[in-house]
Amino acid sequence: MWAPVLLFSMVAHEYAHAEAAYRQGDDTAYMLGRLTLNPLKHIDPFMTVLLPVMLWVASNGTYTFGGAKPVPVNPRKYRKFVRGDVIVSLAGIATNLVLFVLFACLFAIVGLAAQGVPALAGTLGIVQRMTLYGMWLNLVLAFFNLIPIPPLDGSHVFYHLLPPGAGLKYRQLYMFGFIPILAVTWLLPGVIGVFLWPAHRLMDLGLLLVRGFVIAGAS
Repeated sequence: MWAPVLLFSMVAHEYAHAEAAYRQGDDTAYMLGRLTLNPLKHIDPFMTVLLPVMLWVASNGTYTFGGAKPVPVNPRKYRKFVRGDVIVSLAGIATNLVLFVLFACLFAIVGLAAQGVPALAGTLGIVQRMTLYGMWLNLVLAFFNLIPIPPLDGSHVFYHLLPPGAGLKYRQLYMFGFIPILAVTWLLPGVIGVFLWPAHRLMDLGLLLVRGFVIAGAS
């Protein structure tokens, strides 16, 4: 039940990057067909499928990591480089936060529907559980991507806050791809936990607000 929700949320995240880049003057993603919600355009065979499975098997089901195919952008095309880079980097995170709110609203709507049509409570309970996954997974995507470690979105904002010299050295980490964040998630999971603390608190708040609409056995 969580897989289609996660796929949709990841695709929406990448689409938001492409849309924001296009609005900032960069048509790279558009020209490459990435300005779309078609999941096939955003799935990377290695990052989305092979790597998560390999890590899951290698760790005996205790650890995995993956992601969608990053949207290609050319910051030189932004009308204003720093402003454009920050907006494009935060677009995916903002989208996931909006989706968290939308899934919370859907959770309540589905609960109301079950109260109105009890005969459909079983089916609607499955739908409500999917909206619950949608709430949590979008919070994880949002706050995980805020971590200021290349190549996550938060790193693009962080290096603009550094002095030019330090920012230049920091950007050199991008040559290592996903290795830095893989190393941190594997070796220092506590660091990830700190950044996901707001996600847990927002989830608690969301559940508090929609608890009156829970379908028995759905969550």
